[in-house]
Amino acid sequence: MRSILLSLLLTLTAPAFELPRGSTQAVVGITESWSSSHVTVYIYQKGGKTWKQVAGPWRGRCGKKGLAWGRGIHPTLKGAIKREGDWRAPAGVFHIGGAWGYDAKIKKHPRLPYRKVTTRDLWVEDASSKHYNHHLVLDHEPSATWEKKAQMKQDDYPHSLKLFVAHNAPPKPTPGAGSAIFFHIWRGGGAKPTSGCTTLPEPQLRQLVSLIDPGKKPLYILLPKTEYAQFRASWKLP
Repeated sequence: MRSILLSLLLTLTAPAFELPRGSTQAVVGITESWSSSHVTVYIYQKGGKTWKQVAGPWRGRCGKKGLAWGRGIHPTLKGAIKREGDWRAPAGVFHIGGAWGYDAKIKKHPRLPYRKVTTRDLWVEDASSKHYNHHLVLDHEPSATWEKKAQMKQDDYPHSLKLFVAHNAPPKPTPGAGSAIFFHIWRGGGAKPTSGCTTLPEPQLRQLVSLIDPGKKPLYILLPKTEYAQFRASWKLP
């Protein structure tokens, strides 16, 4: 009874919010709890007022220490907040889009931006940098320590295909609030959690990337199952 009353109280006191009406594609990730690093992923499409599941469920992994509220389009809520280096994946609702990889080309929607990364592509995770949580392309081969550390291509196959999750996203990310959040290929056949990204088996990740349509204003909704159930009606979740 206490948990039911608490859930009701949180619902009543939560800021008003619902998914943008123009968003008709959603990737939904659900964990068992805030501390779980295992996630189940579904893909939904919306026709009229009805969401329909079109792919999944897929097994995935997320932050080693579970979830914490991220900086997306959802309202600010009480609880742990995502920080740089906390080994938590950002919970909430986020725009997604923009792919990076090692292949010359990939199966994707024509409108989805894709960049084949080179040794000169960087993603900066240094919170003290003016380029924090930005993609940079150098006009020279990396030589400085910070440049080498930020390289997107580091002979690390799980990062050979990535789909951006707009947590704490440019143009004005908050320093230290978390950076470089992507979908990418999981490690060790799913045996290893992440530092904050969501990982999937390669076939499922490639299918996900192929389905993302920027015209549908796709979203990533990542929540523990209790919070998903709590906010499903008021936020108009799939």
